[in-house]
Amino acid sequence: MKDIWVPISGQIAQQRKVDTIANNIANANTKGFKKDDVVFREQLTALTKGIDHVDLPNKEWSPKDFYHSHGAENAKVKVDGSFTDFSQGQLEPTQNPFDFALYGKGFFEVQTPRGIRFSRVGSFTVDKDGFVADIHGNKLLVEAKEQKEGEEKEFEPIEKRFLQIPENIKKVTVTQDGSVYIDRDKLGKISVVEFNDLHALKKEGSNLFINDKANNFKPAELSKTSVHQGYVEGSNVNAVGEMAKLIKAHRHFENIQKAVEIYDGINGKLINDLGRY
Repeated sequence: MKDIWVPISGQIAQQRKVDTIANNIANANTKGFKKDDVVFREQLTALTKGIDHVDLPNKEWSPKDFYHSHGAENAKVKVDGSFTDFSQGQLEPTQNPFDFALYGKGFFEVQTPRGIRFSRVGSFTVDKDGFVADIHGNKLLVEAKEQKEGEEKEFEPIEKRFLQIPENIKKVTVTQDGSVYIDRDKLGKISVVEFNDLHALKKEGSNLFINDKANNFKPAELSKTSVHQGYVEGSNVNAVGEMAKLIKAHRHFENIQKAVEIYDGINGKLINDLGRY
């Protein structure tokens, strides 16, 4: 009966893949969305316990020797982890002066109720107080100004980094390095950060990321990401490709289901036959 857990473990892992692909397809039109994928790992007795546990007879082999399972009845498949594909999405023109698209590996820095997060979504609006924020109310941040006191470096409070547009301003211009100009006066520079290891970021929701490592930031002077005003970055999901992957994953899931049903049928027949004696 324990043999049935081998295909069931594969079925559970495959369901995770189906769910991940389905989520990618659902976000194919979500601005700035980065698709996810999962990695499987097969756990074999021979790999976890070493070669000494593999029973290979040192003799002249007979046909029955080829029926050794070598611990395969204890094997299982599991999801080894998931990862986000950070490849560039296509830039789409909107002509909205508060839409900003990033070209490169950088992220916008935004202030959320849970703290600073990082985002590729460049659709912003100006709220009633003049602050530039995304559709969830997360405020866009400008680069921090360093305040020195003695030998220690201190930075201005986070509230001073909110990008606020004064009233009755007719023209807002953002250059490719992120500098924001009100008419001809520079208001600040949008904070765009790059990371040494993108895969160290943790996804929060569909479009926000958390960085837990202080040493993961690249120096600002090494940033190669450009800001494009009047554009937004589309999702990097290829809907056709993901649909093909989803069909393949569904078929794989169904094949495993058939194997489970066969195991179940064999066990049921064995129990019924034994009951006759």
